Amino acid sequence: MGKYNFDEIVERRGTNSYKWDLPKREDIIPMWVADMDFKTAPCIIEALKKRVEHGVFGYNFVPDSYYDAVINWFDRRHQWKIQREDILYTSGVVPAISCSLKAMTMPGDKVLIQTPVYNCFFSSIKNNGCEVLENPLRRQGDSYVIDFEDFERKCADEKTTVFLLCNPHNPSGRVWTKEELERMNDICLKHGVKVIADEIHCELTMPGYTYQPFAAVSDACRDNSVVLNSPSKAFNIAGLQIANIVCHQPERRQRINRALNINEVCDVNAFGIIALQEAYNNGGEWLDELKQYLYENYVALKEFFAEYLPKLEVCRLEGTYLAWVDLSRIELTADEAAHDLLEHAKVLVNSGTMYGQKDGFCYLRINLACPRATLMEGLKRIGRELSPYMVDEAQGCPM
Repeated sequence: MGKYNFDEIVERRGTNSYKWDLPKREDIIPMWVADMDFKTAPCIIEALKKRVEHGVFGYNFVPDSYYDAVINWFDRRHQWKIQREDILYTSGVVPAISCSLKAMTMPGDKVLIQTPVYNCFFSSIKNNGCEVLENPLRRQGDSYVIDFEDFERKCADEKTTVFLLCNPHNPSGRVWTKEELERMNDICLKHGVKVIADEIHCELTMPGYTYQPFAAVSDACRDNSVVLNSPSKAFNIAGLQIANIVCHQPERRQRINRALNINEVCDVNAFGIIALQEAYNNGGEWLDELKQYLYENYVALKEFFAEYLPKLEVCRLEGTYLAWVDLSRIELTADEAAHDLLEHAKVLVNSGTMYGQKDGFCYLRINLACPRATLMEGLKRIGRELSPYMVDEAQGCPM
């Protein structure tokens, strides 16, 4: 039994929760949008209470202690030495993506992505007047690998100027290795392609897997990249709107800073400033327990599918808390399965087509970051709905 109670059921309905209140039905178990159903670390809650008790919420600046917290965390946890002047703060990783793209591309440029991938990549690229260029990841066993031949061919396109990387990768669950990251950068350098690395899931790795910051692979990777990160996923504080852009190249950093100001995402929430510092200064123990709990949820989900839904393959989860489930052995598309689960099983999951029409056609993404009782109830509902497609391969699903 750990120090922190991740089994606690926290009522989120009626709190304007995107995850829980947007479905507008109280019989739904939401296992879709990527936030967690756990209270954040107690040290963050206590620091925010203290700030609320002060009672004055005027304009804030970001103090030196903020930068110290970021620098010390990544040095201590990930052996990545960040220089103070390389950090730009903003309200979220998606605004950071958009502003980085605005600073590093021209309308009509192509931006390379690895599908299936986080759906906001598509909109950020298109909103900046650029063209999406896909390097589909290749299934290998229960996981994915990079098609490097296709990757180089796409980088060699004279209109390709930026590679938008997801590290760790959402939704495939891959945690890219140092060797894979270095090879990607070598190809990008060869063809004059800059890298923007979305590393928002960096803290959420499974046992046996280690997050490698792209910029810490080598000086060449550092100089060719912009890295985006935030404690929002790991500490469940997305609503506090805080994120960082780390860029070592001064001219590029200046252009990104200008884009942040032009788009008015250069100011951050007073509570976000405090929460980030508490997370990075005092939240390590809580995070370690959270990761173990998430791993146990993943194991429970894997075992459930193996016993009751054996035709559905759960891809290996190396990082994030988002299970990627292959439906290709049953006669349902992802959109059909997601629809049926919502309408009949009262479980809301993401159809894989959100992350690439072709590459997500037969996949579901399931958020397992919830108390185990909630997870198991959701799985039982999924099992009852999909067990008829198993024919004789599965036992009856538990009622």
